[in-house]
Amino acid sequence: MPRNAPHIPVLLDEVIGALAISPGETHVDGTFGAGGYSRAMVAAGANVIAFDRDPDAIAAGRAADVPGLTLVEDRFSRMAAHVEDVDGVTLDIGVSSMQLDQAARGFSFQSDGPLDMRMEQAGESAADFLNTADEGDIADIIYRYGDEPKSRRIARAIVAARPVTRTAELASVVRRAVGWREGQKSDPATRTFQAVRIHINRELGELEDGLEAAERVLKAGGRLAVVTFHSLEDRIVKRFLRERSGQTPAGSRHLPDMVGRGPAPTFEAVAKPVRASEAELTRNPRARSATLRVARRTAHSSSSANLRGAA
Repeated sequence: MPRNAPHIPVLLDEVIGALAISPGETHVDGTFGAGGYSRAMVAAGANVIAFDRDPDAIAAGRAADVPGLTLVEDRFSRMAAHVEDVDGVTLDIGVSSMQLDQAARGFSFQSDGPLDMRMEQAGESAADFLNTADEGDIADIIYRYGDEPKSRRIARAIVAARPVTRTAELASVVRRAVGWREGQKSDPATRTFQAVRIHINRELGELEDGLEAAERVLKAGGRLAVVTFHSLEDRIVKRFLRERSGQTPAGSRHLPDMVGRGPAPTFEAVAKPVRASEAELTRNPRARSATLRVARRTAHSSSSANLRGAA
């Protein structure tokens, strides 16, 4: 996608179709961003409560003054502190195009900027982490969240180059560490930047907490729609919905069959995972790795409540 291109919501038609909005319903957009999903929900007749931890996104949304839209500057993992008994929750996981396109935010190495990466623009920055953490911790983060086989070599190079304060510096350190040259396929800095960003913003923990929060705030029959962009995120959503729908694996011949013995299912799948069509990929290459998973809330109390009651 060209830099500074308008933000295009991924799988927008599929998300809105899956939510099956009826006029007057209340829906949560857990990741407001540029407001694409929220505006489409409002257009379908919903009252929308949208969350974002990025103050820039909230300020832009409030300036637009969209009737039927309420904005909350907070993490979506904390939605249960603000709403209850909603008809739908939508989560679009990961970094937004606007964040990537602003060099001053430090999310991308396409343009040089301060090594920041903080969605909330507060707390520990990427530079803080990389310039103070142990080499082993840096290597573990890059391996775990970036699937980078040369993580130890990269971490060693980062420590040797300290202080690293700019995105171009970090990208250069990573490229030299792995022996990458201009023109070679897949810039290795991409994996390291992804890993550090996920760590700084606690993205996977936020997703886990956000799914549990959605379970608490959705009313019976409410829809959950989650769009993920890489396997680490999708694996969390897939596991959560499998557990909450009672689809845990049956026992082996050496272990008892536990299906039907756990908490009552709180979700039921309503569709197979959805990926972008060729037409959408032509319009929006960012959609190439996107996966949409949708489930419907049952009338049973949340799994955490069931587990407490069974204890």
